[in-house]
Amino acid sequence: MTEATAAAATSTPAPEIDEVKTDAAATAKPEATKAEETTKETETPKDTPKQEIVDPEPQNALTEKFTEDEWKALKEFRTQLPAIFAEAYHPDTPDAKSEPAKLWGVLIDPYSPNKDPRVSVLLMKFLRARELDLTAAQTMMAATLKWRHEQKIDELLEETFDDSIFGKVGYVSGHDTDGRPVTYNLYGGDLDIKVVFDDVQRFIRWRIQLMEKSIALLDFQTLDQMVQVHDYEGVSMVRDANQKAAAAEATNIFQNHYPEFLVRKFFINVPTLLTWVFWLFKPLISAKTLSKFTLVGTGKPAISKELLPYIPADQLPQKYGGEAEDLA
Repeated sequence: MTEATAAAATSTPAPEIDEVKTDAAATAKPEATKAEETTKETETPKDTPKQEIVDPEPQNALTEKFTEDEWKALKEFRTQLPAIFAEAYHPDTPDAKSEPAKLWGVLIDPYSPNKDPRVSVLLMKFLRARELDLTAAQTMMAATLKWRHEQKIDELLEETFDDSIFGKVGYVSGHDTDGRPVTYNLYGGDLDIKVVFDDVQRFIRWRIQLMEKSIALLDFQTLDQMVQVHDYEGVSMVRDANQKAAAAEATNIFQNHYPEFLVRKFFINVPTLLTWVFWLFKPLISAKTLSKFTLVGTGKPAISKELLPYIPADQLPQKYGGEAEDLA
């Protein structure tokens, strides 16, 4: 900063011809100075730029864990929401204003998505599923919203399925050590697998409903993921065309429309042959996904050893080495 420099001034004193005039002049000078000071004191200060007060963005336990790079991607992703909603709901009129829409119970307003931290949690799921690639995340979210709208997924929870067919195929029971819900899928035992997969689309809708029931237990404040246990006890290694088609379609749906909901997945009672098949395809599975998978052999001791560190004994069915009632 430049400092101002004051120069000393000298002047010749006036001759003392008239004491009265000299005294008056001396008196007048302080009066003028006083008037100037008064004027300066009463002078209205110039307007200074006002700093805009920005309310801090609401946070929750999950958003507080976002990294700096994730926050940067999220803020950019939010600006694309109007375009994402337009592509999903009214592609023929992209300039039309989109209305807020619910996704997994959370209302998303594309024009003010930063008011609810749960919205941030949902958006981050799409970003993480696509490695923070904004374009890929945008495509995934638009496709998911469109698919849910066309398939009427929100109405799916109200549908009923024959309990004699699906009653023993899937359960949502208990929680893990962090409170996440646990889903069990059983495709062996005394099930009539051919009947289960007789109608592929019926099975797909039932399977989506099971997933939606698990998600309904998530608050997106402290919980946004689940644990899955797939039991292969008694499963035949021979699959018919319907089983293959159902598996392929279900895999496609969950990979593309349910981002980052799985924290860990256990494959238990896995036959030796199936284990070899898994390792054969291991190079095709991303390291991130692979880290969530655990293959477990047969027998209660082996299963409980793997599951109990993640699922408390009072939440794990007795069949698997816990203390909870077995799945009905």
